[in-house]
Amino acid sequence: MSDIANTQVTTSEPASVPSTQPQTQPQTQRTGDNASQARRPTVVPPVDIVEDAAGITLFADLPGVTRDSLDVKVHDGHLFIEGEAIVDVPPNLRVQHLELQAPRFARTFAVSADFDTAKIEANLQNGVLRLTIPRREEAKPRRIVVNAG
Repeated sequence: MSDIANTQVTTSEPASVPSTQPQTQPQTQRTGDNASQARRPTVVPPVDIVEDAAGITLFADLPGVTRDSLDVKVHDGHLFIEGEAIVDVPPNLRVQHLELQAPRFARTFAVSADFDTAKIEANLQNGVLRLTIPRREEAKPRRIVVNAG
């Protein structure tokens, strides 16, 4: 039961992308009302998924992402995690040159009907998102009592 390969949550990223290493994909995004477009990296965050009889707990590494810049949603059997890292520059400093780009994180998972997506709990602490997805009562393993005679 604790084997992650048997979990009902699967990533919908291409099979050629290993899920153990963060991957970046350049993505074009508009910034404000400006018609010019800037290249900003999109990172597939690494995750750990732990399954037990009660459900699944997913841990996603999202360094630099705040609660306000994080978007977690469920729609049509898919779980979407998106967030933008924020690079804080102290107000008393003037940036002359900046090579560090705050990445955008994005990952999507297919969620089995065995899990109750209406009861997902989310917590973001120290750059780690923890999602607890409980198993539906009818999908939980149960012991059957066998009577003799």
